[in-house]
Amino acid sequence: MSTNNPLMNRPVRRPEVLAKRRPGIDYDGLPSSLAETAIEPGDPGYPRVRSNYLRGGAPGLVLLPRDVPEVVDALSFARRHPHLPLGIRSGGHGVSGRSTNDGGLVIDLRRLNTVEVLDRETRLVRIGPGARWKEVAAALRPYGWALGSGDYGGVGVGGLATAGGIGFLSRRHGLTIDHLRAVELVLADGSIVRAGQDEHPDLFWAVRGAGANFGIVTSFEFQVDEVTDVGWAQLALDAADPAGFLLRFGEAAANAPRETTAFLLMGPPRRGRPAVAQVMAMVASADPDVVVEQLRPFAAISALYQQQVVIAPYADVIDNAPDDDHHGQGEPVSRSAFVREITPAFAAAAERLLRSGVVYFFQLRSVGGAVADVAPDATAYPHREAGFQLTAMGIDAKRMDRLWDEVREHFDGLYLSFETDTRPQRLADAFPPPTLDRLRELKRRYDPDNVFRDNFNIDPRTDTSFRDIA
Repeated sequence: MSTNNPLMNRPVRRPEVLAKRRPGIDYDGLPSSLAETAIEPGDPGYPRVRSNYLRGGAPGLVLLPRDVPEVVDALSFARRHPHLPLGIRSGGHGVSGRSTNDGGLVIDLRRLNTVEVLDRETRLVRIGPGARWKEVAAALRPYGWALGSGDYGGVGVGGLATAGGIGFLSRRHGLTIDHLRAVELVLADGSIVRAGQDEHPDLFWAVRGAGANFGIVTSFEFQVDEVTDVGWAQLALDAADPAGFLLRFGEAAANAPRETTAFLLMGPPRRGRPAVAQVMAMVASADPDVVVEQLRPFAAISALYQQQVVIAPYADVIDNAPDDDHHGQGEPVSRSAFVREITPAFAAAAERLLRSGVVYFFQLRSVGGAVADVAPDATAYPHREAGFQLTAMGIDAKRMDRLWDEVREHFDGLYLSFETDTRPQRLADAFPPPTLDRLRELKRRYDPDNVFRDNFNIDPRTDTSFRDIA
């Protein structure tokens, strides 16, 4: 049972450890339920939890709850520190980097990582937010099931499953959030609720696309898919003509059957080296003939330098991440957008980005297919008509913004998971006016004090609209 007596279970810390405590944190008032596992800046385990995948961090205290009551205790402690940043962390892989901070609090959910089958007949599973997707895939594999989940097995469930979830199975099976049937979450006031189509349906709507604003999800219930072995291809192709390559890739991806989802990765041209683009594609079929036929248009985009095509379990494909801790440094600079199609004008603009010397990572993910089967207003993720999702990472935020603004006319929204520009006007890119208005009203109801603010924050205390701000 959770207890709030701060005199119990408190580890004894040496003076040199106490000297590294950050100001403004009531370390001595930490609930005893959390005191034993909490990590301070001077503790030996601090280097393992201070940063996330891309962002260097120096939080003043990392809390590691082991169950839902301890999550409630952690949130109660955070509410006593409204002046401090508050990061909620599942796997710590989030590109935006909001799951760490400088001098604030982090509630790390890694110990809430169970994967449990609730009903084999309906393929209903319950997953904790701290599980990583490669662990989920491994747990579902013996049943012949899978749940699409991005492209990297080291990502935590909690962040991706509240933002959208664009992965290698999306065109065949939809987004990760499209498989959600219910969530349990701790609200800002510490109450525990279950949200689904029949319970708190408005909250369930908001969690699927803007969940970081509304609470800490402590478990997800998903209806997963029966998935056979899949065709998995990694192709390296000539990209000496970036704009032409983008046009041909866009045509191949848009015309592909929905069984095939393709991602494109490009980098800046380098003097003396051949320009190479990487295409990673998954075909939701175990039939070699089907796999080859659906991959053929991608292999024909340009000269093929290297190829690897296999038939493999989905769990093997997504088992592509080490078990190491994160040791990110600095501040990531990432920009995200949706585009409906790859037009000649967009391809030319993208080539300018690549040749600028500012962008070192450029990725296109094909969507459409089953993603577009869901109505745009059915969830808080509204970008159902997009054909592609774009992510670009750069070396300098100001230069990146200047370049990005020059090509913004080609964009139709953004995906929060890959965006580090947290200025309020970006909300107008992420959510169209009716969606944002509805989210703001729900924020007033469920988090009027704006406890969950250190993200792409829907501030309940303002009626300001950013619809006309660039």
